[in-house]
Amino acid sequence: MASTHGSILMNLHLSQSDGFLRVAAASPRILVADVEGNAEVALAAVREAVERGVRALVLPELNLTGYTAADLFHNRTLLHTCETALAHILDETRELPIVFTIGLPVAVAENIYNCAAVCCAGELLGLTAKKYLPNYGEFYERRWFAPAPADPVWVEFAGQGPVPLGSGLVYRCCDEGAEDLVLGIEVCEDLWVPAPPSTEMALAGATVILNPSASDEIIGKADYRRSLISNQSARLYCAYAYADASEGESTTDMVFAGENLVYENGSKLAATKLLTCDMAVADVDLDRLVAERRRSTTWTRADDAPEATIVEFSFEGVLAEEPVLRDALDIDRVFPRAPFVPADHGDLAGRCETILNLQTAGLKTRLAHTGTKAAVIGLSGGLDSTLALLVTVRAFDALGLPRTGITAVSMPGFGTTHRTKSNAESLARDLGVSFREVSIHAAVEQHFKDIEHDPAVQDVTYENSQARERTQILMDLANQAGGFVIGTGDLSELALGWATYNGDHMSMYAVNASVPKTLVRHLVRYAADVFGGRIAEVLLDILDTPVSPELLPPTGDGEIAQKTEDLVGPYELHDYF
Repeated sequence: MASTHGSILMNLHLSQSDGFLRVAAASPRILVADVEGNAEVALAAVREAVERGVRALVLPELNLTGYTAADLFHNRTLLHTCETALAHILDETRELPIVFTIGLPVAVAENIYNCAAVCCAGELLGLTAKKYLPNYGEFYERRWFAPAPADPVWVEFAGQGPVPLGSGLVYRCCDEGAEDLVLGIEVCEDLWVPAPPSTEMALAGATVILNPSASDEIIGKADYRRSLISNQSARLYCAYAYADASEGESTTDMVFAGENLVYENGSKLAATKLLTCDMAVADVDLDRLVAERRRSTTWTRADDAPEATIVEFSFEGVLAEEPVLRDALDIDRVFPRAPFVPADHGDLAGRCETILNLQTAGLKTRLAHTGTKAAVIGLSGGLDSTLALLVTVRAFDALGLPRTGITAVSMPGFGTTHRTKSNAESLARDLGVSFREVSIHAAVEQHFKDIEHDPAVQDVTYENSQARERTQILMDLANQAGGFVIGTGDLSELALGWATYNGDHMSMYAVNASVPKTLVRHLVRYAADVFGGRIAEVLLDILDTPVSPELLPPTGDGEIAQKTEDLVGPYELHDYF
């Protein structure tokens, strides 16, 4: 292993992947001061992780000695045994395709540092030292340890070196196809301070933060800890793996619950139950994290990144036949089928109410600013126009305006079915808004004559003529009333371009423009639950109606013939991608 002050280079050709890294956090049972026994336990955890396809593993703080070794940290024999045990661990893992941490005390001159040794393929990459030492409440770390040096020092340790010892070290994989695998290590308390070292590590390129910890358990602390990790991973657009001390630590002053966590960009991917020795394993999406950083205009530019000691590493040929990162088809991760829709029913109700309130607030503000007291909506009996009407009703109610100022317009055409027409009229009357029916048959037929279009040719002209006629009617009615045409199109349709130019894509204010179709369904269903009664019956029937622009004639038995999802594909897939 060649080394310089600033980088350590060790290389491997790897095939392309989809950028998923399998990471793990483990809390194996230890015995305080039984260094040799704890080394074997750590090795067992590393081997288990490898069997599960893990490429990066974090073990708890000071797991070679136990966090609660107290004054034994000053014992020369203990310190020497730790160094010997680490050398043994490195030797035993030369053929294992994994980068992992080992927590141990490291003596340098007159100081002892609380360190995480970072190991890969038999190489000691560096010794990340704890920067912030708690010395309050039940913690006495300054009694035994010195804070990490301001600048890394280079030491020989466990038969290897020189390697850097300090805080803020960044470990970058130099294997082809795995360049986005960049590790930062911060030890326990370093996360809990106002300016965690992981912030600078991330700005220097770290996409994955590993935290070896010994966080004792008190009431309320677990929730606070999860919040810290979630928020830090979100702020830094990073993955964050946290390993907590567990069984075997002394319980004289503290109890350790061994909660292991893996978060990605604010979302929890894996967690173990308290008071277990389980391993939390998750596949984190490095491609996504890098993409989020590139998209953010407030993420630091490369020339603004803080200086950091970069340690480059490789898997030294142990993965000659496999990539470090995983393909999307080879991951153990569940993605929600409907990413815009919470899986929990309680969360879903809250989400729906929030979205309806936001839609209502937007329209309410626009109406108030313009002094407008009238609104016109083309009500087809479909999902989008139904949601637009519900939002408009809420906005008028919030402004104290009479619902009769809302005009719902049914404009039956060549494809309109009895079901949708009936639902539109029933909903308008039950909500107490004004209702008008204006048939477009005669106007469109005259238009076909004017442009010499054969109505038997049911092409794009045939369809779009109807949509544009409807928009003309709505605009003119809005002029008559001195009001707005409320747009009904949703985000999914806008993304697909599924609208008629200068037709239904035109309005004065489009309340559904940021709501995907899969969420529209749930908003309407939520409204049905809130209203109940006859309104709920109509809303549920609208939900049961196939999505359609109804621009082509119905089937012989009067059913909808033109179904949107038969033409553009399932909205569930569109919204997912």
